[in-house]
Amino acid sequence: MNRRPPIRLALAGTVAASLVAVGLMVTLHASTAATAVSVAKPIYISIGDSYSVGYQSAALGNTSGFTGYVARKKQYQLENFGCGGATTGSLFTQIGCPPGGSAATDAAPYPTSSQVQAVLAFIAAPANAGNVKLVTVSIGGNDVTGCASSPDPIGCVSVAATGIRQNVTSLVTQLDSALTANGDSSAHIIGITYPDVFLGDYVAPIGSTNKLRAVQSKLAFDFLINPALKKSYTRVTRGAFVNVTRAPYGAATAGVDTGSFDNTTYAYTGPTAPLQGFGNAVPAPVVEVCTITWYCNPSTFGDIHANTNGYHFIGSLIVAKLAQL
Repeated sequence: MNRRPPIRLALAGTVAASLVAVGLMVTLHASTAATAVSVAKPIYISIGDSYSVGYQSAALGNTSGFTGYVARKKQYQLENFGCGGATTGSLFTQIGCPPGGSAATDAAPYPTSSQVQAVLAFIAAPANAGNVKLVTVSIGGNDVTGCASSPDPIGCVSVAATGIRQNVTSLVTQLDSALTANGDSSAHIIGITYPDVFLGDYVAPIGSTNKLRAVQSKLAFDFLINPALKKSYTRVTRGAFVNVTRAPYGAATAGVDTGSFDNTTYAYTGPTAPLQGFGNAVPAPVVEVCTITWYCNPSTFGDIHANTNGYHFIGSLIVAKLAQL
């Protein structure tokens, strides 16, 4: 008789302990779930051409490019829809991305749709509602690359710029509408332009330079390509434009516009800097493009793509722009 109460007390204690343990497990599980939700990374979408996927020469393979740089700095989850060779028109019409054209990291496949269709569908997915924070676009370069060999490069670029403006305006309008519809009120759309690689023709290749093309390329970027891109990207409140062409790097204090080139004699007036293999007094903007791209490298001459330093430079410009928005 006297032993029963201790047994009941012991059982009660065991039950209480079990309930406490279960409660603790539930609390820990809820805490873990809450933590999992709280650490979900904001989404960063990349759209565009070979620059958007970090393309480098075949011997080097694609890198994380400027998109990887931005994703790391901002702690964003990158979804890269870019495809090498894309134009402002093919964004809307090309189904899928050919082998080798997609990003080396964080590539988002879309085998049965166009790049634009895939991006809009991704934004509209309920699971992504309100979590897209950034969309970067690199496009337009392939629309004008062929103009470098045209008998009338400036006229060729002028015609291409009209198409660029129309297509990019359509892209930005659709992106803006999709982000608004899915509650991504704080998302930004940032479009970029390119280093003026053709300025490298001022010094390369040695013995066969094309200073006329170098000077004309500066005019094409400053007065045709970049104004068209800027107007398209900034037509919506969430839109912004990063002018890579005019961004200062190294001795080029104003990018391609550091100093000036005579349109007739091609003589340069302005700061100079040494460039390995080309002398100690090379125009600063030429040194810039030859340093951040593969264009002037003897083994890769004519390669219009940025090198690793160049992609990181572009990424740093995007991060800086975000800090201003």
